[in-house]
Amino acid sequence: MTEHQLSLSPFYAGWDVYQQQLVAAIAPLTSEQLALRSSPQQWSVGMLATHIISARAWWFHTRMGEGSADLAPLGLWDRWEESEEPLRSAAELVAGLERTWQMIQDALAHLTPADLEQVFPHPDGGERLARSRQWMIWHVLEHDIHHGGELSSILGAHGLAAVDLE
Repeated sequence: MTEHQLSLSPFYAGWDVYQQQLVAAIAPLTSEQLALRSSPQQWSVGMLATHIISARAWWFHTRMGEGSADLAPLGLWDRWEESEEPLRSAAELVAGLERTWQMIQDALAHLTPADLEQVFPHPDGGERLARSRQWMIWHVLEHDIHHGGELSSILGAHGLAAVDLE
C-alpha cells in the first residue's frame, strides 16, 4: 500500500476509544450534574462538553470543509455570554459528540498523509494564522484530551464517574 492510498485512521487509533469514554461519562448526567464546576469562575461540565463539540465542528467543518452543512450550527454552540449557562441536556451533548465524532472519523478514513500538508486560511481572513491540516487535526485531538480531562476532574471531585481511561 502506498502513502497515497493509506488513510489517516491508523495514525489516530485510540481517539475513538476516548470518544466512547467521553460519551459514557456524559450520558447519565442530570442537568444539576452538568452544571457542576471546579470553582465559580470556571466552566461547568456542560460548558466543557459543549466547547469540545463546538471546537470539533469549527475546526473540521468550518476550517477544513469536512462533513455536511448541518454541522455548521454545532460550531457556534459555545458562543454564550459569560454570565449565561448553556442549557443542553446530556442527550443533546451525547448527540453532538456522536455527530462530530462521525465527521472526524469520516475525515480520517478518506484523508491521506499527503493531505496533512494542505494549509487553510482563517475563514475571517485578515491577519489570522493559516493552519495546516496536520496542525488542526492534532489541535482538535489535544483539545479533546485537555477539556475532557477538566471535565473528568470535576466529575471525580464530586464523586461521579469520570472519563474511564482504564
